[in-house]
Amino acid sequence: MSFSIDDRVLALAGIAQALQQVRRIAETGHSEASVVRTAIDSVFRIDADSPQAVYGSAANVAPGLRLLHNYFRSQGQDEILPRLALAVLQLERRFVREHAVVEQVSQGIARARRQALELNDSAHPDVLGSLGGLYADTISHLKPRVMVQGNPHYLGQAGVVAEIRALLLAAVRSAVLWRQTGGQYWDFLISRKAMIEAVDRQLR
Repeated sequence: MSFSIDDRVLALAGIAQALQQVRRIAETGHSEASVVRTAIDSVFRIDADSPQAVYGSAANVAPGLRLLHNYFRSQGQDEILPRLALAVLQLERRFVREHAVVEQVSQGIARARRQALELNDSAHPDVLGSLGGLYADTISHLKPRVMVQGNPHYLGQAGVVAEIRALLLAAVRSAVLWRQTGGQYWDFLISRKAMIEAVDRQLR
């Protein structure tokens, strides 16, 4: 199956908006429910046949596309977000080489998917707790560790931490998708103009 640069920017948008929610929750204790649901659903759609299907539709990653639009034009408001994204892309490279961890994560996702179906809510706190615990037990032990800064009051709450970890798992899932669609670090240098055009096409 061949992929286009439009597919790659959708995957990058998935990373961006999941991490924006991580930043928002860490600072305020609150998240945007629809964006969180898109992120969590993407974790469960492992066998989707296109990036659009992973996220339900391109429209569901519009917040991430708008973030990319701003950062590619040096108008990003949060200087920490790109650093988090780079850490996630580096972490994904390590993760996919650790086959035992990949298998453990796959099994954990399958269990959480069954839980989500039983609860009829992919973003139910219990599901977020399961996915957050899965991330803590597996990917969080790999280097580089993704360090999340925020308000200590919220970062001391178990539910907030679980949601952050679940979203980090979703960001790694999008990073895997980015690689699968042909994404590489060189894109940010040699394909920047094409990526900007692809983002603008998706936002029309």
